[in-house]
Amino acid sequence: MANGPSGRDDPRFRQIDSFRDYFDVDLARTHTFTDSAAAAKIDPTILESQHRALLRDGFVIIEDLVNPSQLEQLRSEASAYLDKPGRNSFEGERTQRLYGLPEKCRAADDFITHPLILAHLDRLLKPNYLLSQAQVINILSGSPAQPLHIDDGFYPWPSPRPALSVATVFAIDDFTQDNGATVAIPGSHLWGEGRTPEDSDPRIKALMRAGSCILFMGNLWHGGGENYSGGSRLAFTGQYCEPYLRTQENYFLSVSKETAASVSEDMRRLLGYSIHPPFMGMVNGMHPKRELPMPQPKTDD
Repeated sequence: MANGPSGRDDPRFRQIDSFRDYFDVDLARTHTFTDSAAAAKIDPTILESQHRALLRDGFVIIEDLVNPSQLEQLRSEASAYLDKPGRNSFEGERTQRLYGLPEKCRAADDFITHPLILAHLDRLLKPNYLLSQAQVINILSGSPAQPLHIDDGFYPWPSPRPALSVATVFAIDDFTQDNGATVAIPGSHLWGEGRTPEDSDPRIKALMRAGSCILFMGNLWHGGGENYSGGSRLAFTGQYCEPYLRTQENYFLSVSKETAASVSEDMRRLLGYSIHPPFMGMVNGMHPKRELPMPQPKTDD
């Protein structure tokens, strides 16, 4: 949100008559809200069609979002870290997971900040929404299906409710019938409190080419499928949450200040170098970007 024509002299920065005046107001004079850089260039007709499907079904499959070069670069950067088995049956004892991607794999930025994904998030979440976690997931052959779950179920907010998070799963390998394609229950994001999956609930598999993505609401019931293909199935997943919620990964510790200073503004904002009004995310009463080793504006915050 911009400061308006009067900028730092705007009287709203001096006179606050009610705490309610703080809500959803960008009070910064220097580090103001920034919009998703490329999202405005997305065809609004395509965006609207996908948005309607997302609200109806809880998910939408979008084909061919990233190119083969981007896939290969992420595969190459992640391969050095995919050397450990899974930690438990939920994560998958035959599923390898790589955390801390914003520091370890610069190639992941193209997936995390894809313009079409950000355009959807701009519609679904409040400004300055956050990256909650990002992983590369490699399901090995012989892995059973993951238990169905919702991604934002750890937030204590009764259902039915709006999604508090939104997630992506990008196919790095083709997602096929037998290699662990994501399974989802259409419409389950609308279920009421206490409703859990039953055998009779219709399920879909996100069968898609490498480079494609399933985008879904954080309260949609889903899970990784069984892999009995004889090969592994590689994917990237990003989860995003409302700016007033705690993220799953603590990027202030896993991402260096030097890296945060070097990434795009979209990426930096997603990592938490932003403010949710009136002052959530501040450091010593100031905008967190002031802590980064990057040129700072000369005006006061």
